[in-house]
Amino acid sequence: MLVEEIMHRKVYTLSSKHTIKDACQLIEFKRIRHIPIVDQHHHLLGIVSDRDIRSAIPSIFSKDSTEEYSKPLDLIMTKNVITIHPLDFVEEVSTLFFQNQIGCLPVVENEKLVGIITDTDVLKTFVELTGVNKPGSQIEVRVPDTPGVLVDLLQTIRQFQVNIESVLVYPDKANSKHKIIVIRVGTIHPGPIAQTLTENHYDIVWPSIQRFSL
Repeated sequence: MLVEEIMHRKVYTLSSKHTIKDACQLIEFKRIRHIPIVDQHHHLLGIVSDRDIRSAIPSIFSKDSTEEYSKPLDLIMTKNVITIHPLDFVEEVSTLFFQNQIGCLPVVENEKLVGIITDTDVLKTFVELTGVNKPGSQIEVRVPDTPGVLVDLLQTIRQFQVNIESVLVYPDKANSKHKIIVIRVGTIHPGPIAQTLTENHYDIVWPSIQRFSL
């Protein structure tokens, strides 16, 4: 999935000369957490988060609180901003959130800001890609890490005429020569599928066959 498919194209921005008070009002009225700072040509100069603002604003009991609100955003904005392109893959971009512990990524094309995605957008996309937002069940199978094993597995499931919502593969921590294949199927009764896979000598991690034989 490409970034352009999930990014927010309507981005609320401010200039570096806007004040901390301006940013506070925009965050409150638009219910956002990040404000890209741009110049008159929509080139990205920096970004201000609600956390930056909380750090910059003193206690309400401070005598200088009014003065702090009037300071320009270029004093508190993050200037070395990590950016992404609309044609980047969401799956790869997600590592940037994890590695850098950030909450949003501005999307830049031809040196201009064209959108923004947040960590919430990535999480929502992950939920949609895995299919867990739809009725269904999960089947986990431990298989040798060899070519063709996924095709054979799906051919066995095919006879049940159920939709396959998603397929994920991750390493088997107990054995580096095996993989765990996670298949989301469009049925709330995965027992018969798991039983057939077991009869075909597949190592079922989930669901437990005993669970459905009680």
